Amino acid sequence: MKTLCVYCGSNSGSQPIYTERAIALGMRLAKDGITLVYGGGNVGLMGVVADSVLDAGGEVIGVIPEQLVNWEVAHKGLTKLEVVGSMHERKSRMFDLSDGFVALPGGFGTLDEVFEMLTWRQLGIGDKPCAFFDVEGFYTPLMGMLDRMVAERFLHPEQREDLWHGDDLDAMLVWMKAYTPAKADKWMDEKRRKAMR
Repeated sequence: MKTLCVYCGSNSGSQPIYTERAIALGMRLAKDGITLVYGGGNVGLMGVVADSVLDAGGEVIGVIPEQLVNWEVAHKGLTKLEVVGSMHERKSRMFDLSDGFVALPGGFGTLDEVFEMLTWRQLGIGDKPCAFFDVEGFYTPLMGMLDRMVAERFLHPEQREDLWHGDDLDAMLVWMKAYTPAKADKWMDEKRRKAMR
């Protein structure tokens, strides 16, 4: 794994541990020689994780829509900053640049980005690992919602298991480096599966 995309909040959250864990992740990426790909901002956990990689001698590629540059939230000290025209272009470019995806705590944007990557993988558009790097149980309720999707037959059990969730940084990186995508069919209904063949 040469590059890792990190999605996270443009705010820092209510607890210092969110910042502490973002710093730990950034330092580990730099130590392992993994280039950070992220949303290009200088604010919140986004700025924290980028600065921690840079401070530890690592490389950081930011991808940011022009609108956010105009709002003066672009990080000006990155290894490389790519300015794109829209949020859609940003997600596509970050996908192209990254070997895997990690979600730290965040809000709407963080969930939007990581779930789009999970959806693309479910549809066969990509085969890159996705992980929820949990901090203080932040993502535990969300995992419960995914379990409900499985129970109600909106999500295949193998696709539910085809992501990593936890707070052990070493275990997460080991899983991501050894990742093999699930081969489960998107369609839960046998008739639909046959019709698609």
